[in-house]
Amino acid sequence: MSDKDDKLSNFDKGMIIRRKVLGDAHVDKTIREKDGFDDDFQSFITEGAWGSVWAREGVLSLRDRSLLTLTLLAAAGHDQEFEMHIRATKNTGATKQEVKETLMHLGVYIGVPVANHFIKIAKKVYSEMEEGK
Repeated sequence: MSDKDDKLSNFDKGMIIRRKVLGDAHVDKTIREKDGFDDDFQSFITEGAWGSVWAREGVLSLRDRSLLTLTLLAAAGHDQEFEMHIRATKNTGATKQEVKETLMHLGVYIGVPVANHFIKIAKKVYSEMEEGK
């Protein structure tokens, strides 16, 4: 983000980062599928998560935030969000090896069964990505 981005709203900053991390196809699909029920929630996560946290500059890179997010999602047992963020590693710079090491760390501090479960998910998603899915 640049100096001119400082004048952007958190929603606009969030949308820039969200697209950068998750990709236009994912974000466009989410926008197409939202309706009056989840419109407020989508705005909330775009402003809060993406515009206030992911858009912060100076200390953590997108790669760092990606690895932290994967760890937290796995620790909390959020399979679908974990899969989405594994796919996002192609945009954040987090490597497959770094994800593997992060999950090894998770195994020590959260538990082997949790790490084992999310290693299986990561393997599946990376395999799908390599096949172009």
